[in-house]
Amino acid sequence: MTVFSSLRIGLISGFLAYAMWGIFPLFFHLLREIPATEVLLHRVVWSFVLVSLILLLLGRLSRIRQSLSQAGVLQGLALSSALVSVNWLIYIWSVAQGRVIESSLGYFLTPLISVFLARVILKEQLTAARKLAIWLAVAGLLWLVIRLGYLPWISIALAVSFGLYGLVRKQIAVDSLTALVIETALMLPFALLYWMYLAQNNLASFDLSFNNISLLLMMSGVVTALPLLLFASAAKRLSLSALGFMMYINPTLQFLIAVFVLQESFDVNQLVGFLFIWMALFVFGKDSVKRQSPS
Repeated sequence: MTVFSSLRIGLISGFLAYAMWGIFPLFFHLLREIPATEVLLHRVVWSFVLVSLILLLLGRLSRIRQSLSQAGVLQGLALSSALVSVNWLIYIWSVAQGRVIESSLGYFLTPLISVFLARVILKEQLTAARKLAIWLAVAGLLWLVIRLGYLPWISIALAVSFGLYGLVRKQIAVDSLTALVIETALMLPFALLYWMYLAQNNLASFDLSFNNISLLLMMSGVVTALPLLLFASAAKRLSLSALGFMMYINPTLQFLIAVFVLQESFDVNQLVGFLFIWMALFVFGKDSVKRQSPS
């Protein structure tokens, strides 16, 4: 395979991965009548089934044992599974409540939160540009709090939970697919116990007639695993700066879908807050390109 072909595959894979994450609101909006906790349990169960089958077909099940034999991996993935389950639950709930604009803001904030967490927890030094980006983001959040009268907790919770998830996963030398198998396996007992509770009390939305809702709940595993596989393909072929810029496809699509498809209200005060965040991302992105460029 030529370098050009590899790059093209990486770009297509990365675009498709972030585009799929970006249109998540359209999928989870179809499940808005189902309690978020029940959607989460099916996302865990069917993700586990699918990624386990993929590892089996690829002949890579041995990677699970190899990964777990490394010191600290099980504890690290237990923590990351808890963080990602919180992230998934808040996101599913926010879509059902018609608050996709807030969730998109959370994913716009994620790279800035990640940098802030690296500074606080890992004691990494920040450039002047990155400090400015963080202060611009803080200014945007403060504007939203003062003008709208409430803390955009969904945005902050999504950004912090995913930022912490990324920080934990960064410390664990396990590939994304194997890590997802282990993470969902750790969540699986809780999901199955909750499913049993719902079934015993006639509260379960899933049934073996495989109606539309049941099929959508099963599809939640596919929409979880497929973009991850595409992202893994892109990460092998693209630079960090290229992946970093493509990251914004996700929240941008979510924002556009929220405003123009789901018809969520978006007023001038929200626009001003978002402008601060977008300026912060511009400063952050420009600094990232400068750091990635050869001197």
